[in-house]
Amino acid sequence: MTIFKIEKRQVGDITVLDMSGKMRIGESGAVFCDTIHCLVEEGRKKILLNLKGITHIDSTGLGELIASYNTLDKKGGQVKLLHLTQRVRELMILTKLVTVFDVYESESEALNSFRDKAFGPKGHPSTLVGKVLHETPPLHNISAKGS
Repeated sequence: MTIFKIEKRQVGDITVLDMSGKMRIGESGAVFCDTIHCLVEEGRKKILLNLKGITHIDSTGLGELIASYNTLDKKGGQVKLLHLTQRVRELMILTKLVTVFDVYESESEALNSFRDKAFGPKGHPSTLVGKVLHETPPLHNISAKGS
């Protein structure tokens, strides 16, 4: 069984959460939700979720991502996504969540986007959204079965 882990690090006023394992119903959702709420209580309003190590995400995991977005948005903060795996990228496209989140392939680009007011949900589209608009993703690899 893959253990869900979150490692927290600070880059200036931006909190980066390096996540790994399976993000699905059960303990991973509670750990993620608690982490986000603790950060918000500490006054952290710029959060970058590095999903490079996420091997699986289910509907509960997607729901937790949406909840984190809503929580930060209500507090005047931002949550952005970094390094989506192929599977997570396909799910984000299929569910149209790429239109909600800013998604980046480069950590430096993601970090700079918090500082640059020209980027963000109401600014320029993220790197992934731009790719989606110009490419048709191979969705035939998506299945309803868990990994």
